[in-house]
Amino acid sequence: MIYAAIMGFGTIGSGVYEVLDRNREQVAAAAGQPVEVKYVLDLRDFPGTAVEDKVIHDFSVIENDPEVKLVVETMGGLNPSYPFVKACLLAGKHVSTSNKALVAAHGTELLAIARKKGVNFQFEASVGGGIPIIRTLYRCMAGDRVSEITGILNGTTNYILTKMDREGWSFGQALKEAQALGYAEQNPEADVEGYDTCRKIAILTALAAGKEVDYREIPTEGITNICAEDLRYADTLGLALKLVGTSRIQGDKVSVRVAPLLMGKENPLYGVNDVYNAILVKGNMLGTSMYYGSGAGKLPTASAVVADMIEEAQNLDHHVPMGWSGEKLALQTEDTAVYRYFLRIAGKFEELHQMVEHYLGDCQIALLEGLDEFAVLTDAMEKSAFEQALARLNEVLAQAGSRTVQIIHGEA
Repeated sequence: MIYAAIMGFGTIGSGVYEVLDRNREQVAAAAGQPVEVKYVLDLRDFPGTAVEDKVIHDFSVIENDPEVKLVVETMGGLNPSYPFVKACLLAGKHVSTSNKALVAAHGTELLAIARKKGVNFQFEASVGGGIPIIRTLYRCMAGDRVSEITGILNGTTNYILTKMDREGWSFGQALKEAQALGYAEQNPEADVEGYDTCRKIAILTALAAGKEVDYREIPTEGITNICAEDLRYADTLGLALKLVGTSRIQGDKVSVRVAPLLMGKENPLYGVNDVYNAILVKGNMLGTSMYYGSGAGKLPTASAVVADMIEEAQNLDHHVPMGWSGEKLALQTEDTAVYRYFLRIAGKFEELHQMVEHYLGDCQIALLEGLDEFAVLTDAMEKSAFEQALARLNEVLAQAGSRTVQIIHGEA
């Protein structure tokens, strides 16, 4: 019998208990022995439930109980999750977490402690919910050099963009619906401003490169400036708009970015809609592969946590090499990155399109009936070249009483 503790009995924590209970025999067979939850740490008491007699309110009970070998952290945030997880590792306990904020902010330190103490700190559920992407990178692709990771990593924003596209809703309408369905928090900033995606692509990049990535250095743009007209133009051009995190790794040169991206139908991410997540990984041996599924949700995420627990149970006296070193990865600017660029121009197409193409080159044109504006999609350009051309274009547009209304990156 292996004893475990669950810290935080909210949606994911209760899901972990449910997976362990409903799949008890399967978990025991995979782990090599039964896994029993001894404690549930929470501020609440849960009277009349199956965990009523397991609930505790004092973390030190878990920390000081030598019988507890596996600890699950599903509290979220950094306080008290960070000091509690650190204390568990120092006490020689294995820890699995779904907390991407914790992994992005303190993963380097916690991984180092786990290595030193001969235990494991695992976080499959921190990226992609139930999608097995963490273990894929450190185990299944251990013999590959990863050159690019691009993913739709946030189900909330993907749901919002899907509704705006399919229903013609405004951003505000789609967000309100996402909140009503429980997909978005009442304070949705982390999702809609791209911060959640930023932390997740930082974790994936660190795994692929083997070095620490400071998520605070990643250029991050959310979807709050996207409107229904942008998606109508995208449809006209045969494109889909997704919020993606992208990491390009070429030797010691690594660039990472989070932003809305226009993509064509040939891109496997094009058809990923609603609350689903998908991650494209390019390796020099495997080539391109995609991992798709539920990026959130009680049981899918809990399933990933339990998979970590099983691996830890299989390695109670052994540290499984994974993660990254304490060496910091220097992120490169995107000056030489190549994109196509989508621009909406206020004003009459007949009067302005030649001026626009003079500075931006040949462009695809899109018009929407009833709007006194037009959109263009450039050919592939380096970012630095585009910014120089845009600066010159904006000067002459201002002289003509016009302006650029929107700028969105498109895949080259």
